Amino acid sequence: MTSVTEAAPARARPVVVPRTATIQRQRRRRLKKLAWNLVGLAVFVVLVFPVFWMISTAFKPTDEINAFSPTWFSTHPTLQHFRDAIARPYFWDVVKNSLIVVGAVVVLAMVVGFLAAVALAKYRFTGNKLFVALVIGILMLPQVGLVIPLYVVLGKYGVANALIGLVLVHWVFLLPFAIWTLRGFIMGIPRELEEAAMVDGSSRLGAFTRILLPLVAPGLVATSVFVFITSWNEYLFASVILSDQGKQTLTVWLSYFYGTSRATDWGGLMAASTLTAIPVVIFFLAVQRKIAFGLTAGAVKA
Repeated sequence: MTSVTEAAPARARPVVVPRTATIQRQRRRRLKKLAWNLVGLAVFVVLVFPVFWMISTAFKPTDEINAFSPTWFSTHPTLQHFRDAIARPYFWDVVKNSLIVVGAVVVLAMVVGFLAAVALAKYRFTGNKLFVALVIGILMLPQVGLVIPLYVVLGKYGVANALIGLVLVHWVFLLPFAIWTLRGFIMGIPRELEEAAMVDGSSRLGAFTRILLPLVAPGLVATSVFVFITSWNEYLFASVILSDQGKQTLTVWLSYFYGTSRATDWGGLMAASTLTAIPVVIFFLAVQRKIAFGLTAGAVKA
């Protein structure tokens, strides 16, 4: 009786990579990472340098600002430019006006934009895609070409020289961006999360407040930051719509520092610009924590 024996398959030998090749690969990775870090550092310096120069100039005496050889830092820093800027006429009035306009625009844009984004992302109705296309089209409209028509319309209803008119204009131009951005955030949230909450006994409103809101909170914060900064720094409509100096905003008030090449108060302008940037920085630092909180709360609720 003969027995047939099958030959065992030969084991594949592991491919041994030479140590020199591994070292060269790791070296290339480090060099590539170092190159990208240098590029990022260069971009950071380019972006930060104007801010640094503005703040540095604000603390320099007038003779150092007008000197032929510029200095990076002042040898005798002073706060006189800040005192002069605050003591200028209508400073506190324009600060109050800017806060009122920006606060109203942010609230209106977030409330209406969020509700519109939910309708566009969660429900299918006739004209849904057309409405989204119109929203994108509004974002492409040039603001310069609409200054005169908007001023005529506002003058017809008696709000051409009022803060409510500027609030309406800012809101109209920033609402499409808010809708478009929030719609993207909401569409990224799985519908199954809300359905699971309603299966567990939660109402549609309860699923909306417990599931959707915490998950979309980072989007609300990011959009509100953009709306705040855009409305705070807007100059064109504010300068055209508001003719009374006591009703103008900070950006228009800053333009009064300009004069001829020799009459411009550069120290006061840099100090006033620094003061103007402080509320934006404070708002960003205040809502930055909310982004992390919204991400954590959304993960827990999910």
